[in-house]
Amino acid sequence: MNEEQRKAGTLDVLSRRNEKEKDYSKYFEHVYQPPSLKEAKKRGKEEVAYNRDFQIDEKYRGMGEGRTFLIKTYGCQMNAHDTEVMAGIFTALGYTPTEDVNVADVILLNTCAIRENAENKVFGEIGNLKHIKQERPDCLIGVCGCMSQEESVVNKILKSYQNVDMIFGTHNIHRLPQILEEAYLSKAMVVEVWSKEGDVIENLPKVRAGHIKAWVNIMYGCDKFCTYCIVPFTRGKERSRRPQDIIDEVRDLARQGYQEITLLGQNVNSYGKDLNDIEYGLGDLLEDISKIDIPRVRFTTSHPWDFTDRMIEVIAEGGNIVPHIHLPVQSGNNDVLKIMGRKYSRESYLDLVRRIKAAIPDVALTTDIIVGYPNETEAQFVETLTLYEEVGFEHAYTYLYSQRDGTPAAKMKDNVPTEVKKERLQRLNRLVGEYSTRALAQYEGQTVKVLCEGASKKDDEVLAGYTEKNKLVNFRAPKEVIGKIVEVKIVEAKQFSLNGEFVSVCEPALVTP
Repeated sequence: MNEEQRKAGTLDVLSRRNEKEKDYSKYFEHVYQPPSLKEAKKRGKEEVAYNRDFQIDEKYRGMGEGRTFLIKTYGCQMNAHDTEVMAGIFTALGYTPTEDVNVADVILLNTCAIRENAENKVFGEIGNLKHIKQERPDCLIGVCGCMSQEESVVNKILKSYQNVDMIFGTHNIHRLPQILEEAYLSKAMVVEVWSKEGDVIENLPKVRAGHIKAWVNIMYGCDKFCTYCIVPFTRGKERSRRPQDIIDEVRDLARQGYQEITLLGQNVNSYGKDLNDIEYGLGDLLEDISKIDIPRVRFTTSHPWDFTDRMIEVIAEGGNIVPHIHLPVQSGNNDVLKIMGRKYSRESYLDLVRRIKAAIPDVALTTDIIVGYPNETEAQFVETLTLYEEVGFEHAYTYLYSQRDGTPAAKMKDNVPTEVKKERLQRLNRLVGEYSTRALAQYEGQTVKVLCEGASKKDDEVLAGYTEKNKLVNFRAPKEVIGKIVEVKIVEAKQFSLNGEFVSVCEPALVTP
């Protein structure tokens, strides 16, 4: 598309917008589907439909010819994978990716709702994009992802951010072509957010970030309803993909030469519980995937309540299931765990850890911890520290409690002073640093296997990658080893990373046809 055609196309779009404006209220009612927290809280018994015949309608192909897109991603691995799917759809429509916000014809913010700080960043970015809309009115700006599923967020955007053209949620990503078309034609903001869960859509196109590691969704949604968490409302009820669809995707990734996959879900341990026609859980899936010649397999996020002996048994068998388990505990005190709605106790968590360590002696355990939950006392916080020491976690992601509108915890009085929260977080982080240093010190003098992912973030002349236990290793080696599993001798252990000397490239595994 040359510049003249492009201008003509833009004028055509504007002309059609003006036509729509004549019946503005009616059209706005048609496209405006706001989220409803009340509806999102419902858990219907309707069966989930599996759509394996997804195709982009031919009338949308070519929509992006001569146009570019940019997606800014916030939040977790699930959001990153959603971005890969949207990039796949954009590419199938003929769009070209760009990293330059000043030339992008479509800009999407794929958002996270887990913490207030994440939301503030997004609103700041929306504000920063106002000048883009002023300078280039035909540029489409969209907000999608978890924030879009929140009533308060959509209402705030409608009221204060008129530079946004479209808002859509987590359940209707597959409708991106239709949403784009409506945004091009409509003078009004297009809002399409489903408060009830969508179906499981297979065969969506993807443009994966790199060719070394890949995300593989195995399920969607969460039914745990921890009192602090907005995810069950933004991602919906648990819906598992069929086992064969997952296995076929992993086999295809193996054929393409991927070295590592991570099985994704808001709570992967619940996988299969909603499959009424078969008895098949995450342990069974891990066993089946262990038979595929892909070097490394991880899974996240893992809820302690659903961690089964079957899973422990399969991981203990070794093979390509890595001996690293991320097991969020959130607190070490029973009263805090109870008001968090975590459904396990300190004692049952420690018992699970003992069973895991008995079966997998060399396992690396990491965790998540929230500090300063409503009503948390000093004594209760100290119990979190003692649990950390008893388990001997090798790393932790630590957070100050962040109130989320619409969650049960939002109705609790946030009575822990900010300065107390910050002081506790500092003490916890010191402990995390001590245990991380201790865990990494054991590697000095050892030769480990590292999946080389590319240049170090701090030095282009240094390569970096991760061990099976997810330890970051920096080393010098020929750039030809990027994408391969290599042996590296560790010469220096730091607090959160390792430095090593390149030894050799490991023999590649044969790929299952």
